[in-house]
Amino acid sequence: MTTNAELAARLEEFADLLEADDVEYKPRAYRRAAESVGAHPTPIADYVDADDREAIENVEGVGEAIASKIIEYVETGEIEELEELRAELPVDMADLTRIEGVGPKTVGKLHRELGIETLDDLEEAAEAGEVREVKGFGAKTEQNILDNLEFARQMGQRQLLGEARPLADDVLAHLEGLEGVDRCEVAGSIRRWRATIGDVDALASTETPEAVVEAFLAWDSIDDEIESGPAKASVRVGDVRVDLRVVAPEEFGSALQYFTGSKAHNVRLRNYAIDRGMKLNEYGAFDVSDVDDPDAGQRIGEHVAGETEESMYEALGLHWMPPELREDRGEIAAAAEGDLPELVTREDVRGDLHTHTEWSDGNNTIEEMVAAAEERSYEYYCVSDHAEGPGVVGGMGLTDEEILEQVEEVRAVDDRYEIEVFAGIEANVDADGEIGLSEEVVDALDLIVASPHSALGQDFDTATDRLVRAVENPDVDVLGHPSGRLLNEREGLDFDPNALARAAVDHDTALEVNSNPHRLDLPGSDVQAAVDEGAKIAIDTDAHSPATLEYVRWGVHTARRGWAEPADVINTWPLEELRAFLH
Repeated sequence: MTTNAELAARLEEFADLLEADDVEYKPRAYRRAAESVGAHPTPIADYVDADDREAIENVEGVGEAIASKIIEYVETGEIEELEELRAELPVDMADLTRIEGVGPKTVGKLHRELGIETLDDLEEAAEAGEVREVKGFGAKTEQNILDNLEFARQMGQRQLLGEARPLADDVLAHLEGLEGVDRCEVAGSIRRWRATIGDVDALASTETPEAVVEAFLAWDSIDDEIESGPAKASVRVGDVRVDLRVVAPEEFGSALQYFTGSKAHNVRLRNYAIDRGMKLNEYGAFDVSDVDDPDAGQRIGEHVAGETEESMYEALGLHWMPPELREDRGEIAAAAEGDLPELVTREDVRGDLHTHTEWSDGNNTIEEMVAAAEERSYEYYCVSDHAEGPGVVGGMGLTDEEILEQVEEVRAVDDRYEIEVFAGIEANVDADGEIGLSEEVVDALDLIVASPHSALGQDFDTATDRLVRAVENPDVDVLGHPSGRLLNEREGLDFDPNALARAAVDHDTALEVNSNPHRLDLPGSDVQAAVDEGAKIAIDTDAHSPATLEYVRWGVHTARRGWAEPADVINTWPLEELRAFLH
Protein backbone atom coordinates (compact mmCIF):
# COMPACT_ATOMS: atom_id res chain seq x y z
CA MET A 1 0.00 0.00 0.00
CA THR A 2 1.21 3.50 -0.82
CA THR A 3 2.00 5.33 2.42
CA ASN A 4 1.18 8.93 3.26
CA ALA A 5 4.90 9.62 3.68
CA GLU A 6 5.49 8.38 0.13
CA LEU A 7 2.71 10.57 -1.26
CA ALA A 8 4.01 13.58 0.66
CA ALA A 9 7.51 12.99 -0.73
CA ARG A 10 6.18 12.99 -4.30
CA LEU A 11 4.26 16.23 -3.71
CA GLU A 12 7.35 17.85 -2.17
CA GLU A 13 9.34 16.75 -5.21
CA PHE A 14 6.69 18.32 -7.44
CA ALA A 15 7.08 21.58 -5.50
CA ASP A 16 10.87 21.51 -5.75
CA LEU A 17 10.90 20.88 -9.49
CA LEU A 18 8.33 23.60 -10.15
CA GLU A 19 10.28 26.06 -7.98
CA ALA A 20 13.50 25.14 -9.77
CA ASP A 21 11.75 26.09 -13.01
CA ASP A 22 10.75 29.48 -11.52
CA VAL A 23 7.04 28.63 -11.49
CA GLU A 24 5.15 30.94 -9.13
CA TYR A 25 2.42 30.05 -6.59
CA LYS A 26 2.13 26.34 -7.44
CA PRO A 27 5.15 25.21 -5.34
CA ARG A 28 3.58 26.59 -2.17
CA ALA A 29 0.30 24.81 -2.96
CA TYR A 30 2.10 21.51 -3.40
CA ARG A 31 4.08 22.03 -0.17
CA ARG A 32 0.93 22.78 1.74
CA ALA A 33 -0.69 19.62 0.37
CA ALA A 34 2.44 17.57 1.16
CA GLU A 35 2.43 18.84 4.75
CA SER A 36 -1.22 17.87 5.21
CA VAL A 37 -0.88 14.49 3.51
CA GLY A 38 2.17 13.58 5.58
CA ALA A 39 0.38 14.44 8.83
CA HIS A 40 -3.00 12.88 7.87
CA PRO A 41 -4.03 10.18 10.39
CA THR A 42 -5.63 7.87 7.80
CA PRO A 43 -3.81 6.26 4.85
CA ILE A 44 -5.00 8.30 1.88
CA ALA A 45 -4.48 5.24 -0.32
CA ASP A 46 -7.50 3.78 1.52
CA TYR A 47 -9.65 6.61 0.11
CA VAL A 48 -8.36 5.79 -3.37
CA ASP A 49 -9.13 2.10 -2.91
CA ALA A 50 -12.64 3.02 -1.74
CA ASP A 51 -13.09 5.34 -4.73
CA ASP A 52 -13.81 8.15 -2.28
CA ARG A 53 -12.53 11.17 -4.16
CA GLU A 54 -14.43 13.54 -1.88
CA ALA A 55 -12.43 12.31 1.13
CA ILE A 56 -9.18 12.93 -0.76
CA GLU A 57 -10.18 16.46 -1.75
CA ASN A 58 -11.25 17.15 1.86
CA VAL A 59 -7.66 16.70 3.04
CA GLU A 60 -6.44 20.19 3.79
CA GLY A 61 -4.64 21.75 0.82
CA VAL A 62 -5.62 18.96 -1.58
CA GLY A 63 -7.86 20.26 -4.34
CA GLU A 64 -9.12 18.65 -7.51
CA ALA A 65 -5.83 18.80 -9.43
CA ILE A 66 -3.63 17.41 -6.65
CA ALA A 67 -6.24 14.77 -5.80
CA SER A 68 -6.03 13.53 -9.39
CA LYS A 69 -2.26 13.19 -9.08
CA ILE A 70 -2.59 11.31 -5.79
CA ILE A 71 -5.05 8.88 -7.37
CA GLU A 72 -2.79 8.44 -10.39
CA TYR A 73 0.20 7.63 -8.19
CA VAL A 74 -1.66 5.16 -5.96
CA GLU A 75 -3.12 3.37 -8.95
CA THR A 76 -0.09 3.35 -11.26
CA GLY A 77 2.98 3.99 -9.10
CA GLU A 78 3.90 7.18 -10.97
CA ILE A 79 2.60 10.60 -12.00
CA GLU A 80 3.02 11.39 -15.68
CA GLU A 81 3.53 15.12 -15.15
CA LEU A 82 6.12 14.48 -12.45
CA GLU A 83 7.98 12.13 -14.77
CA GLU A 84 8.06 14.89 -17.37
CA LEU A 85 9.45 17.38 -14.85
CA ARG A 86 12.11 14.87 -13.83
CA ALA A 87 13.11 14.39 -17.45
CA GLU A 88 13.39 18.15 -17.94
CA LEU A 89 15.47 18.55 -14.78
CA PRO A 90 17.32 15.25 -14.12
CA VAL A 91 18.91 16.24 -10.79
CA ASP A 92 19.27 14.62 -7.39
CA MET A 93 17.21 17.35 -5.76
CA ALA A 94 17.11 15.83 -2.27
CA ASP A 95 20.90 15.51 -2.05
CA LEU A 96 21.71 18.89 -3.57
CA THR A 97 19.30 20.86 -1.39
CA ARG A 98 20.82 19.40 1.78
CA ILE A 99 23.63 21.92 1.30
CA GLU A 100 22.85 25.02 3.34
CA GLY A 101 21.87 27.90 1.09
CA VAL A 102 21.16 25.67 -1.91
CA GLY A 103 17.43 25.58 -2.65
CA PRO A 104 15.47 24.31 -5.64
CA LYS A 105 15.92 27.56 -7.58
CA THR A 106 19.68 27.35 -7.09
CA VAL A 107 19.68 23.74 -8.25
CA GLY A 108 17.75 24.71 -11.36
CA LYS A 109 20.16 27.48 -12.19
CA LEU A 110 23.26 25.31 -11.61
CA HIS A 111 21.80 22.63 -13.84
CA ARG A 112 21.01 25.07 -16.64
CA GLU A 113 24.39 26.84 -16.43
CA LEU A 114 26.76 23.96 -15.57
CA GLY A 115 24.80 20.76 -16.16
CA ILE A 116 25.04 19.78 -12.49
CA GLU A 117 22.93 16.76 -11.51
CA THR A 118 24.58 15.22 -8.41
CA LEU A 119 26.68 16.15 -5.38
CA ASP A 120 29.73 14.79 -7.17
CA ASP A 121 29.04 17.08 -10.13
CA LEU A 122 28.67 20.03 -7.78
CA GLU A 123 31.88 19.24 -5.92
CA GLU A 124 33.81 18.95 -9.19
CA ALA A 125 32.46 22.28 -10.45
CA ALA A 126 33.13 24.08 -7.16
CA GLU A 127 36.68 22.75 -6.92
CA ALA A 128 37.28 23.91 -10.50
CA GLY A 129 36.06 27.42 -9.64
CA GLU A 130 33.14 27.20 -12.05
CA VAL A 131 30.36 27.96 -9.57
CA ARG A 132 31.65 31.44 -8.80
CA GLU A 133 31.41 32.30 -12.48
CA VAL A 134 27.63 31.77 -12.54
CA LYS A 135 25.70 35.06 -12.30
CA GLY A 136 24.41 35.64 -8.79
CA PHE A 137 26.98 33.35 -7.18
CA GLY A 138 30.54 34.12 -6.14
CA ALA A 139 33.58 32.88 -4.27
CA LYS A 140 31.79 32.92 -0.89
CA THR A 141 28.91 30.81 -2.18
CA GLU A 142 31.32 28.42 -3.83
CA GLN A 143 33.28 27.96 -0.61
CA ASN A 144 30.05 27.44 1.35
CA ILE A 145 29.20 24.60 -1.02
CA LEU A 146 32.59 22.97 -0.54
CA ASP A 147 32.36 23.38 3.25
CA ASN A 148 28.95 21.69 3.43
CA LEU A 149 29.33 18.82 0.97
CA GLU A 150 30.41 16.26 3.54
CA PHE A 151 27.56 17.19 5.87
CA ALA A 152 25.10 16.78 2.99
CA ARG A 153 26.49 13.32 2.18
CA GLN A 154 26.30 12.17 5.80
CA MET A 155 22.77 13.44 6.30
CA GLY A 156 21.60 11.79 3.13
CA GLN A 157 22.10 8.44 4.86
CA ARG A 158 19.51 9.17 7.58
CA GLN A 159 15.77 9.76 7.52
CA LEU A 160 13.81 12.25 9.59
CA LEU A 161 11.84 10.72 12.45
CA GLY A 162 8.71 12.46 11.20
CA GLU A 163 9.06 10.76 7.82
CA ALA A 164 10.18 7.32 8.99
CA ARG A 165 7.91 6.80 12.01
CA PRO A 166 4.66 6.91 9.99
CA LEU A 167 6.18 4.24 7.76
CA ALA A 168 7.09 2.23 10.88
CA ASP A 169 3.46 2.49 11.99
CA ASP A 170 2.41 1.12 8.59
CA VAL A 171 4.91 -1.75 8.95
CA LEU A 172 3.44 -2.63 12.35
CA ALA A 173 -0.11 -2.48 11.01
CA HIS A 174 0.89 -4.89 8.22
CA LEU A 175 2.61 -7.29 10.63
CA GLU A 176 -0.32 -7.24 13.05
CA GLY A 177 -2.56 -8.42 10.23
CA LEU A 178 -0.41 -11.42 9.30
CA GLU A 179 -1.50 -14.88 10.32
CA GLY A 180 0.86 -16.42 12.84
CA VAL A 181 2.24 -13.17 14.28
CA ASP A 182 1.90 -13.24 18.06
CA ARG A 183 3.43 -9.83 18.89
CA CYS A 184 5.28 -7.17 16.96
CA GLU A 185 7.04 -3.89 17.66
CA VAL A 186 9.58 -1.55 16.13
CA ALA A 187 13.06 -1.46 17.62
CA GLY A 188 16.28 0.49 17.18
CA SER A 189 16.58 4.26 17.13
CA ILE A 190 13.04 4.72 15.84
CA ARG A 191 11.65 3.15 19.02
CA ARG A 192 13.87 5.49 21.03
CA TRP A 193 12.41 8.36 18.97
CA ARG A 194 15.74 9.76 17.81
CA ALA A 195 15.47 12.82 15.57
CA THR A 196 16.93 10.92 12.59
CA ILE A 197 17.11 7.21 11.92
CA GLY A 198 19.12 4.97 9.62
CA ASP A 199 16.41 2.41 8.86
CA VAL A 200 13.24 0.91 10.30
CA ASP A 201 13.85 -2.12 12.53
CA ALA A 202 10.83 -4.34 13.17
CA LEU A 203 10.49 -7.41 15.36
CA ALA A 204 7.81 -10.10 15.36
CA SER A 205 7.28 -13.26 17.40
CA THR A 206 5.76 -16.38 15.90
CA GLU A 207 5.83 -20.17 15.90
CA THR A 208 5.95 -20.16 12.08
CA PRO A 209 8.86 -17.87 11.14
CA GLU A 210 9.27 -18.83 7.48
CA ALA A 211 5.57 -18.33 6.78
CA VAL A 212 5.60 -14.92 8.43
CA VAL A 213 8.66 -13.81 6.45
CA GLU A 214 7.03 -14.97 3.24
CA ALA A 215 3.81 -13.11 4.06
CA PHE A 216 5.74 -9.98 4.97
CA LEU A 217 7.53 -10.04 1.62
CA ALA A 218 4.16 -10.10 -0.13
CA TRP A 219 3.33 -6.61 1.21
CA ASP A 220 2.48 -4.45 -1.79
CA SER A 221 4.24 -1.38 -0.31
CA ILE A 222 7.63 -3.04 -0.79
CA ASP A 223 9.58 -1.59 -3.70
CA ASP A 224 12.60 -3.88 -3.52
CA GLU A 225 13.67 -7.02 -1.64
CA ILE A 226 17.26 -6.59 -0.47
CA GLU A 227 17.72 -9.99 1.18
CA SER A 228 15.74 -12.57 3.12
CA GLY A 229 16.15 -15.78 5.08
CA PRO A 230 14.08 -18.16 7.21
CA ALA A 231 13.83 -15.69 10.13
CA LYS A 232 14.59 -12.24 8.69
CA ALA A 233 14.11 -10.00 5.70
CA SER A 234 15.39 -6.64 4.50
CA VAL A 235 13.37 -4.61 2.03
CA ARG A 236 13.13 -1.08 0.72
CA VAL A 237 9.92 0.92 0.98
CA GLY A 238 10.34 4.16 -0.89
CA ASP A 239 13.72 5.51 0.21
CA VAL A 240 13.73 3.67 3.55
CA ARG A 241 15.24 0.30 4.39
CA VAL A 242 13.04 -1.91 6.59
CA ASP A 243 14.65 -4.82 8.48
CA LEU A 244 12.42 -7.51 9.94
CA ARG A 245 13.56 -10.10 12.48
CA VAL A 246 11.32 -12.98 13.51
CA VAL A 247 11.85 -14.68 16.88
CA ALA A 248 10.28 -17.33 19.09
CA PRO A 249 7.57 -16.02 21.47
CA GLU A 250 9.61 -16.89 24.56
CA GLU A 251 12.46 -14.67 23.29
CA PHE A 252 10.46 -11.68 22.05
CA GLY A 253 11.11 -9.51 25.12
CA SER A 254 14.84 -10.14 25.20
CA ALA A 255 15.17 -9.51 21.45
CA LEU A 256 13.14 -6.32 21.77
CA GLN A 257 15.33 -5.05 24.60
CA TYR A 258 18.53 -5.97 22.75
CA PHE A 259 17.60 -4.50 19.36
CA THR A 260 16.07 -1.33 20.80
CA GLY A 261 19.46 -0.30 22.20
CA SER A 262 21.14 2.07 22.40
CA LYS A 263 24.50 0.33 22.24
CA ALA A 264 25.77 2.39 25.17
CA HIS A 265 22.69 1.49 27.24
CA ASN A 266 23.05 -2.20 26.45
CA VAL A 267 26.75 -2.27 27.30
CA ARG A 268 26.16 -0.67 30.68
CA LEU A 269 23.19 -2.95 31.34
CA ARG A 270 25.21 -6.07 30.47
CA ASN A 271 27.99 -4.95 32.81
CA TYR A 272 25.39 -4.32 35.51
CA ALA A 273 24.15 -7.88 34.95
CA ILE A 274 27.65 -9.39 35.05
CA ASP A 275 28.23 -7.81 38.47
CA ARG A 276 25.18 -9.73 39.69
CA GLY A 277 26.01 -13.12 38.20
CA MET A 278 23.71 -12.65 35.23
CA LYS A 279 24.12 -12.69 31.48
CA LEU A 280 21.96 -10.73 29.03
CA ASN A 281 21.63 -11.11 25.28
CA GLU A 282 19.00 -11.20 22.57
CA TYR A 283 17.94 -14.70 23.68
CA GLY A 284 17.14 -13.86 27.29
CA ALA A 285 18.47 -13.24 30.78
CA PHE A 286 20.48 -16.13 32.20
CA ASP A 287 21.65 -16.81 35.74
CA VAL A 288 25.30 -17.82 35.28
CA SER A 289 26.36 -17.56 38.93
CA ASP A 290 27.10 -21.31 38.99
CA VAL A 291 28.56 -21.52 35.47
CA ASP A 292 32.32 -21.95 35.08
CA ASP A 293 32.49 -20.35 31.64
CA PRO A 294 29.59 -17.93 30.98
CA ASP A 295 30.98 -17.15 27.52
CA ALA A 296 30.80 -20.76 26.33
CA GLY A 297 27.50 -20.11 24.54
CA GLN A 298 24.69 -17.63 24.07
CA ARG A 299 22.17 -19.69 26.07
CA ILE A 300 24.50 -20.81 28.88
CA GLY A 301 23.00 -20.78 32.38
CA GLU A 302 19.47 -20.83 33.76
CA HIS A 303 17.02 -18.95 31.53
CA VAL A 304 15.15 -16.63 33.92
CA ALA A 305 13.60 -14.02 31.60
CA GLY A 306 13.00 -13.17 27.97
CA GLU A 307 9.33 -13.47 27.07
CA THR A 308 8.67 -9.83 27.94
CA GLU A 309 10.92 -6.81 27.94
CA GLU A 310 9.82 -5.92 31.47
CA SER A 311 11.05 -9.30 32.70
CA MET A 312 14.55 -8.57 31.40
CA TYR A 313 14.85 -5.57 33.70
CA GLU A 314 13.01 -7.22 36.58
CA ALA A 315 15.55 -10.07 36.50
CA LEU A 316 18.14 -7.47 37.50
CA GLY A 317 15.94 -5.83 40.12
CA LEU A 318 15.34 -2.82 37.89
CA HIS A 319 12.21 -0.98 36.85
CA TRP A 320 11.40 -1.03 33.13
CA MET A 321 12.76 2.04 31.37
CA PRO A 322 10.86 3.84 28.60
CA PRO A 323 12.79 3.44 25.33
CA GLU A 324 13.37 7.20 25.03
CA LEU A 325 15.59 7.09 28.13
CA ARG A 326 17.92 4.35 26.95
CA GLU A 327 20.90 6.48 25.95
CA ASP A 328 23.19 5.77 28.94
CA ARG A 329 22.52 9.13 30.55
CA GLY A 330 21.88 7.84 34.07
CA GLU A 331 18.73 5.82 33.45
CA ILE A 332 20.06 2.54 34.90
CA ALA A 333 21.13 4.16 38.16
CA ALA A 334 17.77 5.93 38.36
CA ALA A 335 15.93 2.65 37.77
CA ALA A 336 17.97 0.95 40.50
CA GLU A 337 17.06 3.72 42.93
CA GLY A 338 13.38 3.78 41.92
CA ASP A 339 13.86 7.34 40.71
CA LEU A 340 12.83 7.20 37.05
CA PRO A 341 10.81 10.22 35.87
CA GLU A 342 7.07 10.09 35.16
CA LEU A 343 7.48 11.27 31.60
CA VAL A 344 5.24 13.80 29.90
CA THR A 345 2.63 12.35 27.51
CA ARG A 346 0.64 13.69 24.58
CA GLU A 347 -2.46 13.75 26.78
CA ASP A 348 -0.76 16.14 29.21
CA VAL A 349 -0.44 18.92 26.61
CA ARG A 350 -3.14 21.59 27.07
CA GLY A 351 -2.19 24.02 24.32
CA ASP A 352 0.27 25.24 21.71
CA LEU A 353 2.28 28.44 22.16
CA HIS A 354 4.08 28.80 18.81
CA THR A 355 2.03 28.68 15.59
CA HIS A 356 1.66 30.66 12.36
CA THR A 357 -1.09 31.95 10.12
CA GLU A 358 -1.37 33.48 6.66
CA TRP A 359 -0.40 36.81 8.20
CA SER A 360 3.23 35.69 7.82
CA ASP A 361 4.25 32.36 6.29
CA GLY A 362 1.38 30.15 7.45
CA ASN A 363 -1.31 28.71 5.20
CA ASN A 364 -4.53 29.46 7.09
CA THR A 365 -6.46 32.24 8.76
CA ILE A 366 -6.32 32.94 12.48
CA GLU A 367 -9.85 31.62 12.88
CA GLU A 368 -9.10 28.38 11.01
CA MET A 369 -6.08 27.70 13.21
CA VAL A 370 -7.97 28.52 16.41
CA ALA A 371 -10.89 26.30 15.39
CA ALA A 372 -8.49 23.42 14.73
CA ALA A 373 -6.91 23.90 18.17
CA GLU A 374 -10.32 23.92 19.83
CA GLU A 375 -11.23 20.71 17.99
CA ARG A 376 -8.19 19.13 19.68
CA SER A 377 -9.72 20.07 23.04
CA TYR A 378 -6.90 22.48 23.83
CA GLU A 379 -7.51 24.93 26.66
CA TYR A 380 -5.36 27.67 25.17
CA TYR A 381 -3.60 28.55 21.95
CA CYS A 382 -1.15 31.23 20.82
CA VAL A 383 -0.92 32.90 17.41
CA SER A 384 2.76 33.81 17.04
CA ASP A 385 3.54 34.89 13.50
CA HIS A 386 6.97 36.16 12.48
CA ALA A 387 8.08 39.67 13.23
CA GLU A 388 10.52 41.31 10.85
CA GLY A 389 14.13 40.27 11.19
CA PRO A 390 17.16 38.80 9.38
CA GLY A 391 16.72 35.19 8.32
CA VAL A 392 12.92 35.24 8.49
CA VAL A 393 11.75 33.08 5.60
CA GLY A 394 10.83 34.96 2.45
CA GLY A 395 10.97 38.33 4.21
CA MET A 396 7.44 37.63 5.44
CA GLY A 397 7.81 39.09 8.93
CA LEU A 398 5.25 41.57 10.24
CA THR A 399 5.98 45.25 10.87
CA ASP A 400 5.08 46.79 14.22
CA GLU A 401 1.93 48.28 12.67
CA GLU A 402 0.88 44.89 11.26
CA ILE A 403 1.50 43.19 14.61
CA LEU A 404 -0.82 45.67 16.35
CA GLU A 405 -3.47 45.08 13.66
CA GLN A 406 -3.17 41.35 14.15
CA VAL A 407 -3.53 41.67 17.93
CA GLU A 408 -6.94 43.30 17.35
CA GLU A 409 -8.02 40.41 15.11
CA VAL A 410 -6.77 37.83 17.64
CA ARG A 411 -8.86 39.53 20.34
CA ALA A 412 -11.92 39.40 18.08
CA VAL A 413 -11.44 35.70 17.35
CA ASP A 414 -10.86 35.01 21.05
CA ASP A 415 -14.29 36.48 21.80
CA ARG A 416 -15.92 33.95 19.46
CA TYR A 417 -14.33 30.79 20.88
CA GLU A 418 -14.25 28.96 24.20
CA ILE A 419 -10.53 28.29 23.91
CA GLU A 420 -8.26 31.02 25.33
CA VAL A 421 -6.39 32.67 22.46
CA PHE A 422 -3.12 34.46 23.17
CA ALA A 423 -1.79 37.21 20.93
CA GLY A 424 1.87 36.43 20.45
CA ILE A 425 4.75 36.96 18.07
CA GLU A 426 7.85 35.07 17.02
CA ALA A 427 10.56 37.70 17.27
CA ASN A 428 13.95 37.19 15.70
CA VAL A 429 16.98 36.88 17.98
CA ASP A 430 19.64 38.81 16.11
CA ALA A 431 23.36 38.10 16.21
CA ASP A 432 23.71 40.16 19.42
CA GLY A 433 20.78 38.55 21.23
CA GLU A 434 18.36 41.45 20.73
CA ILE A 435 14.75 41.03 19.53
CA GLY A 436 13.96 44.46 18.08
CA LEU A 437 10.34 44.97 19.19
CA SER A 438 8.97 48.36 20.15
CA GLU A 439 7.63 49.01 23.63
CA GLU A 440 4.14 49.55 22.20
CA VAL A 441 4.18 46.11 20.56
CA VAL A 442 5.55 44.40 23.67
CA ASP A 443 2.80 45.93 25.80
CA ALA A 444 0.09 44.78 23.39
CA LEU A 445 1.19 41.13 23.29
CA ASP A 446 0.46 38.25 25.66
CA LEU A 447 3.47 36.13 24.74
CA ILE A 448 6.78 36.55 22.93
CA VAL A 449 8.66 33.64 21.41
CA ALA A 450 12.19 34.72 20.45
CA SER A 451 14.06 32.52 17.97
CA PRO A 452 17.39 32.65 16.09
CA HIS A 453 17.07 32.48 12.30
CA SER A 454 20.40 33.79 11.04
CA ALA A 455 24.12 34.04 11.93
CA LEU A 456 24.05 30.36 12.89
CA GLY A 457 27.78 29.89 12.34
CA GLN A 458 28.81 31.72 15.50
CA ASP A 459 31.43 30.12 17.74
CA PHE A 460 30.45 28.31 20.95
CA ASP A 461 31.01 31.19 23.40
CA THR A 462 29.44 33.84 21.16
CA ALA A 463 26.40 31.65 20.50
CA THR A 464 25.97 30.91 24.20
CA ASP A 465 26.23 34.60 25.11
CA ARG A 466 23.75 35.51 22.37
CA LEU A 467 21.10 33.03 23.57
CA VAL A 468 21.65 33.86 27.25
CA ARG A 469 21.14 37.54 26.45
CA ALA A 470 17.84 36.66 24.74
CA VAL A 471 16.46 34.68 27.70
CA GLU A 472 17.57 37.44 30.09
CA ASN A 473 15.35 39.88 28.21
CA PRO A 474 12.32 40.41 30.51
CA ASP A 475 10.02 40.63 27.48
CA VAL A 476 10.89 37.13 26.23
CA ASP A 477 8.66 34.29 27.47
CA VAL A 478 9.95 31.40 25.33
CA LEU A 479 13.24 30.89 23.51
CA GLY A 480 12.15 29.22 20.28
CA HIS A 481 14.13 26.47 18.49
CA PRO A 482 17.33 27.58 20.31
CA SER A 483 19.92 26.17 17.91
CA GLY A 484 18.09 27.13 14.71
CA ARG A 485 19.08 23.81 13.14
CA LEU A 486 17.25 22.16 10.25
CA LEU A 487 17.83 18.42 10.35
CA ASN A 488 19.57 17.03 7.26
CA GLU A 489 19.79 20.60 5.92
CA ARG A 490 21.90 22.79 8.18
CA GLU A 491 23.70 22.64 11.48
CA GLY A 492 22.57 25.10 14.10
CA LEU A 493 24.24 27.07 16.88
CA ASP A 494 26.54 25.14 19.20
CA PHE A 495 26.04 26.44 22.74
CA ASP A 496 26.28 25.52 26.44
CA PRO A 497 22.86 24.08 27.34
CA ASN A 498 23.55 24.20 31.08
CA ALA A 499 24.49 27.89 31.01
CA LEU A 500 21.40 28.63 28.92
CA ALA A 501 19.19 26.65 31.32
CA ARG A 502 20.56 28.47 34.37
CA ALA A 503 19.82 31.82 32.74
CA ALA A 504 16.33 30.60 31.85
CA VAL A 505 15.71 29.64 35.50
CA ASP A 506 16.91 33.01 36.75
CA HIS A 507 14.70 34.94 34.33
CA ASP A 508 11.57 32.75 34.13
CA THR A 509 12.01 31.99 30.43
CA ALA A 510 10.95 28.66 28.94
CA LEU A 511 13.14 26.82 26.44
CA GLU A 512 11.30 25.41 23.46
CA VAL A 513 11.20 21.90 22.10
CA ASN A 514 10.17 22.78 18.57
CA SER A 515 8.15 19.79 17.37
CA ASN A 516 8.57 20.37 13.65
CA PRO A 517 10.25 17.12 12.48
CA HIS A 518 12.78 19.18 10.54
CA ARG A 519 13.89 20.82 13.80
CA LEU A 520 13.21 18.85 17.05
CA ASP A 521 15.13 21.62 18.77
CA LEU A 522 16.00 21.48 21.71
CA PRO A 523 17.21 17.89 21.23
CA GLY A 524 16.74 15.35 24.02
CA SER A 525 20.20 15.72 25.56
CA ASP A 526 19.75 19.50 25.88
CA VAL A 527 16.26 19.03 27.32
CA GLN A 528 17.79 16.82 29.99
CA ALA A 529 20.38 19.48 30.79
CA ALA A 530 17.58 22.04 31.09
CA VAL A 531 15.45 19.82 33.31
CA ASP A 532 18.44 19.03 35.54
CA GLU A 533 19.03 22.76 36.03
CA GLY A 534 15.36 23.36 36.83
CA ALA A 535 14.46 25.21 33.62
CA LYS A 536 10.99 25.00 32.14
CA ILE A 537 10.20 23.64 28.69
CA ALA A 538 7.55 24.53 26.09
CA ILE A 539 6.56 21.82 23.62
CA ASP A 540 5.37 23.77 20.55
CA THR A 541 4.58 22.68 17.01
CA ASP A 542 5.55 25.79 15.01
CA ALA A 543 2.48 24.75 13.00
CA HIS A 544 1.79 26.52 9.71
CA SER A 545 -1.50 24.68 9.06
CA PRO A 546 -4.11 22.78 11.11
CA ALA A 547 -2.69 19.41 10.04
CA THR A 548 0.73 20.23 11.46
CA LEU A 549 -0.65 20.76 14.95
CA GLU A 550 -0.16 16.99 15.03
CA TYR A 551 3.60 17.61 15.11
CA VAL A 552 3.13 17.70 18.88
CA ARG A 553 3.71 13.93 18.75
CA TRP A 554 7.35 14.41 17.79
CA GLY A 555 7.88 17.15 20.35
CA VAL A 556 6.48 15.12 23.23
CA HIS A 557 8.77 12.19 22.49
CA THR A 558 11.76 14.52 22.13
CA ALA A 559 10.96 16.01 25.54
CA ARG A 560 10.64 12.48 26.93
CA ARG A 561 14.15 11.77 25.62
CA GLY A 562 15.20 14.63 27.90
CA TRP A 563 13.49 13.17 30.99
CA ALA A 564 10.81 15.88 31.01
CA GLU A 565 7.82 15.42 33.31
CA PRO A 566 4.53 17.34 32.98
CA ALA A 567 5.57 19.80 35.70
CA ASP A 568 8.59 20.74 33.56
CA VAL A 569 6.44 21.71 30.55
CA ILE A 570 4.58 25.01 30.78
CA ASN A 571 1.92 24.11 28.21
CA THR A 572 0.77 21.17 30.32
CA TRP A 573 -0.14 23.61 33.11
CA PRO A 574 -3.64 24.93 33.83
CA LEU A 575 -4.42 28.28 32.24
CA GLU A 576 -4.04 30.43 35.35
CA GLU A 577 -0.71 28.81 36.24
CA LEU A 578 0.52 29.48 32.70
CA ARG A 579 -0.70 33.09 32.90
CA ALA A 580 1.31 33.58 36.08
CA PHE A 581 4.46 32.28 34.36
CA LEU A 582 3.87 34.66 31.44
CA HIS A 583 3.73 37.55 33.93
